[in-house]
Amino acid sequence: MGIAADLAIIIVAALLGGLVAQWCRQPLILGYILAGVLVGPHTGGITISDVRNIELLAEIGVALLLFAIGLEFSFRELRPVRRVALLGTPIQLVLTIAYGYGIGRLLGWDWLPSVWLGALISLSSTMVLLKTLMGQGRLGSLSSRVMIGILIVQDLAVVPLMIVLPQLSQPAFAFSTLTWALLKAAGFLALMVLAGTRLIPRLMALIADWNSRELFLLAVTAIGLGVGYATHLFGLSFAFGAFVAGMVLGESDYSHQALSDVVPLRDLFGLLFFVSVGMLLDPAFLWAHWPAVLLLVLLVGLGKGLILGGLTRFFGYGNVAPLAVGLGLFQIGEFSFVLARVGLTAQAITAEQFSLVLCATIATMLLTPIVSGLTAPLYARFRRFSPREPLQTIQLPSAECRDHVVIAGGGRVGRHVAQVLKRLEQEFVVIELDPRRVEQSRQAGFPVLYGDASQEVVLRAAGLERARLLLITAPVIASARLIVYQGRRLNPGLRIVARAEGLEQMRWLRDHGVDEVVQPEFEAGLEITRQALLHLGIPPAQIQRFTDAVRQELYAPLYQNGGAYQTLAQLQQAASGLALTWLEIPASSPGVGHSIAELALRTRTGASVVGLLRGGVLHPNPTADQRLEAGDRVGVMGAPGQLADFQALLEIP
Repeated sequence: MGIAADLAIIIVAALLGGLVAQWCRQPLILGYILAGVLVGPHTGGITISDVRNIELLAEIGVALLLFAIGLEFSFRELRPVRRVALLGTPIQLVLTIAYGYGIGRLLGWDWLPSVWLGALISLSSTMVLLKTLMGQGRLGSLSSRVMIGILIVQDLAVVPLMIVLPQLSQPAFAFSTLTWALLKAAGFLALMVLAGTRLIPRLMALIADWNSRELFLLAVTAIGLGVGYATHLFGLSFAFGAFVAGMVLGESDYSHQALSDVVPLRDLFGLLFFVSVGMLLDPAFLWAHWPAVLLLVLLVGLGKGLILGGLTRFFGYGNVAPLAVGLGLFQIGEFSFVLARVGLTAQAITAEQFSLVLCATIATMLLTPIVSGLTAPLYARFRRFSPREPLQTIQLPSAECRDHVVIAGGGRVGRHVAQVLKRLEQEFVVIELDPRRVEQSRQAGFPVLYGDASQEVVLRAAGLERARLLLITAPVIASARLIVYQGRRLNPGLRIVARAEGLEQMRWLRDHGVDEVVQPEFEAGLEITRQALLHLGIPPAQIQRFTDAVRQELYAPLYQNGGAYQTLAQLQQAASGLALTWLEIPASSPGVGHSIAELALRTRTGASVVGLLRGGVLHPNPTADQRLEAGDRVGVMGAPGQLADFQALLEIP
């Protein structure tokens, strides 16, 4: 069957490899590479008949990968960490390429493959890092935002590297050749921007008006791959054109739908690319050259980690951020596979050198969760022996402040809480490590302490020993654990309220001494559900009973442990049996002109009138001699059956 049989073998093998990777909690691309090893020419058994055809299809996967990056790229995402991302990342790339060149020369390579080695190890893995951060509960921390900003710029750097590096392989290479290639790239980019702002939006608007999903998908794919082929004819990289097309289309109103449509195609053809990479890995080579692979992994991990950590510190990020960035981005990334394939095709690196880099890349990816997990213990040990950094304080209350609130985290949730406490004239202190959020708190007039809330010296500076309440608003569970530990140690009787992102985090926090745990996403979903049920005409009392039951199921540990939270829950349950309803008195009602006492509303229905709204003026707790008029809105409190009797008595529809 030829290529059809090969594709069937690859997809089934990729599924099995993906299942293994998911079971081992590893990125799926490692499973795809494993599948490529199994069906490749070096392992025997079921083997692909024509590797070259699969490699040609894999080039489409590379183009679609870069096309999707272009669609997703936004300078807004880099704004919080723009200095270290836009300035620090190019410096990191240059330093790492120079370092990789030195490693290549140490291994006895010529100058050209050594330069390629430096370029290959300069990139880190977005997929692996995001998977690791989510698993560790650190997504959303300051160090994670720095790492993601660096990764975005690294992914963008793949495009110029794919233009520049192949030019080094030309026999008659000169800087004029390289300059000409860069000029062609700039000219093509200008041409695409011009066409993209005038032609592509009109074309997409026309197709969108026809309301055909199939035609829209075809148009998006044709733009990405068609522009890529145009750049190939222009003498530039096919993938570069796809990236430019994605970036231009990303500025239109159709970028989100285009991305959602192209993602399945990107994933499918990307699967072919990573499987084709695995086909080039020879297990016998790994067995024979494991000392060289181990040496390369150690050199890359140490050198690259130091470069990234040092640059992070140089750009003003202190405390745990440099260590977290160095241990999180030491690996070689998936786009190094793309560059390595280009280098192999251009004969800039040999098959043996390619295999060495491939083995080292896979090894560093597998080591990332383990190495990154060392951040917290290493930082704790480092803090014991390092001098304490001076604390920056803004508008802190007096040193004798007592019974105040300490808010660990000055993000959106922390600022909302601080605003309420400020209005109520309650004393509080915000602890925040992100300089941008510290500045926002300063502008809002909040007392703020710059520092890491998981450190004892910072908590002492906030007066935690004398505080009444500690609020942990940061969603990062790793930080929350350290804050809870330090807080309980400094003030055993302290009340702690923490934010959690899932049930596992809630259980851990409850088991380790947190008094109340709140899950914001659950509360938001419950409120949306309540609003939806109201619009569907469900009685308010029934909605209240339902939401109370659902909330009690989630917060079961809080209810079971008794205390004030259980008392509050019991009051809420008691209140759910009553409902405050506002009813309008129609002109035809027999109650018009009669007082509440004359109608004997409480005696005859059991419901109580607790408010009366007339002419825009609210009269709370109206007296018994208050007469009802047509158009009055009365606030009635009672059980559902009592409210029904009240409406029937006054003939209120």
